[in-house]
Parts: sequence; C-alpha cells; structure tokens
Amino acid sequence: MGHISDFITKHYKHFNSAALVDAAKGYKDHLAAGKKMMVTLAGAMSTAELGISFAEIIRQDKVNIISCTGANLEEDLMNLVAHSHYKRVPNYRDLTPQQEWDLLENGLNRVTDTCIPEEEAFRRLQKHIYKIWKDAEAKGERYFPHEFMYKLLLSGVLEQYYEIDPKNSWMLAAAQKNLPIIVPGWEDSTMGNIFASYCIKGELKPTTMKSGIEYMTFLADWYTENAGTEGIGFFQIGGGIAGDFPICVVPMLYQDLERTDTPFWSYFCQISDSTTSYGSYSGAVPNEKITWGKLGIDTPKYIIESDATIVAPLIFAYLLDW
Repeated sequence: MGHISDFITKHYKHFNSAALVDAAKGYKDHLAAGKKMMVTLAGAMSTAELGISFAEIIRQDKVNIISCTGANLEEDLMNLVAHSHYKRVPNYRDLTPQQEWDLLENGLNRVTDTCIPEEEAFRRLQKHIYKIWKDAEAKGERYFPHEFMYKLLLSGVLEQYYEIDPKNSWMLAAAQKNLPIIVPGWEDSTMGNIFASYCIKGELKPTTMKSGIEYMTFLADWYTENAGTEGIGFFQIGGGIAGDFPICVVPMLYQDLERTDTPFWSYFCQISDSTTSYGSYSGAVPNEKITWGKLGIDTPKYIIESDATIVAPLIFAYLLDW
C-alpha cells in the first residue's frame, strides 16, 4: 500500500476513523468480488475539488455509475475553466451582510469559504452549452443533462479556457469513459435555471432536456442489467437528493414492478455530518433503510459522521493504494 493507506491503517483505530478504514476495506472487497459500485455526490464536492482524487477512481474503473446534484455536475466544469478567478474567503464566518452584498456586486457567489466567479464560470459555459442545446433541438434530439455536458467537454471547445490540469476534472474523466450519471433535480442548478430562462423566453423547449422520471427509468434498466444476483454497492457522499433518488430504485423494482428477484444494494456507506433527529433521512442510520426495502440484513453498512471533504479523499487514496 501507499503512504496514505499505510498511515490510516496504522493510526485510524477507533470511532469515526475506524469506520473510515472499515468502509474503505469494504469498498475494496466489494470490487474484488466483481461487484459494481455507485458513488453519489451531494453538497459542493466539485467546488471542494474532489476531482483531484475522484477522477483517478473513475479512470481505474472503481466506480461504475454516479449520481450527483446539478451543482456538482456543472461546478467541476466551472473549476476546470475558471479556477484562477475563484476567490477564497477563509474568514467567511466573520462577513457582515454588507460584505456578502459586495461579493454579489462583484459577481462572486460564495460556497462556504470559496467564491465562484459568475462571469468567468457561469457565463463562459453558458454561451457554449446554449449552442449545443439549440443544435439538439433543431435536430429534434433530446438528451439528459449530463449528456449535454459530455458533448460540451468532448467537443474540445472548452480547452482554450482550461486553468487546472485536466486530469483533475472528474467530469472529463467520466465523459471520456461515457460513464452513466444520474442527475436528479437538475433544475435546481445554475445551468438548470439558465435552461429554464430560455424556455420562458421561448428560445428552447423543456422537452429538449430529458426529465427526472426518465433518469429513474434509465436507472431501473441499468440496475436490472448490472446487478446480477449480488446487487450494486452504494457509496454516498453527503445526503439529499443525490442519494435519496437513486437508492429508491431497488424498492421500486421489487415492490412497484413486482420484480421480486431484484437484489438489494449490496454495500452501503454514507459520509455525513447530518445529526440523527426526528424524521431525518440524511441522518438516519442505515438499518432504517432495511424497512424500506433498500438494504438487506446482511448488507455491509457504514456511517462515517465527519466532513466529506476530509473523509472521501482518504478513502479514495486507500482504494488507489496511494
């Protein structure tokens, strides 16, 4: 193993650190058994530059399908083309409302301690993605949000703007492998809002973009074709719709479609700092998912209650023998 893998194996013996190592070993064992893995990305993991480790996970076929928010889908591209224009605000906890307003006035949208530059990130992508949307509509073609992003990346039109090493872009790695991605609730993203604005202005039709229901039907087919008798693994970073949406495909297949030979998810890990509380889903312990027909009694289950920007790169480093 590499230095990072050796370090966490030697020092991470208890509590959340032990859960991290157990989950990493479980992930590696899952792949070694020939089973496939889904990774779900919530929060702002792309802006946190998870691609530095996650892109290599993709290249080495240690993930087979991704579910992510619309924000993570686009923010990896934004970091790729506008990195030098980002502004870090380490004292973000001390900002006054006026200072927050000043950031807005300067076209800087804050994500915790990092500001995304509107002009260089959002607008730079907008003019190119709009052409791809419009060309597809003119041909009567329809695609998923991530497929449009793949077309944008693979066209090469963004290469003139690259500001980081492209090997650190997980979206570029995924596009090059044509990895399946599920993007539930894509409308809740900057590009989703921009697309909606064109629809309101009558410049695009909503039907040019495939919907969330179509994502679920695609996932149902993908799971059926790839799960075999053992099931797929589920590695969840954060909470929210990126994880909630795809995990439901198993009970849908089993209960609603009455395909009673559908296997449960065969590995489950969630990295979350959500507090378990009344009615909480993101903070619910994995055993609750047994009652919803998502996980089985024997499914390996891990919860790591910590910051995903710390935990996920360590687990990926372990998988990569770094």
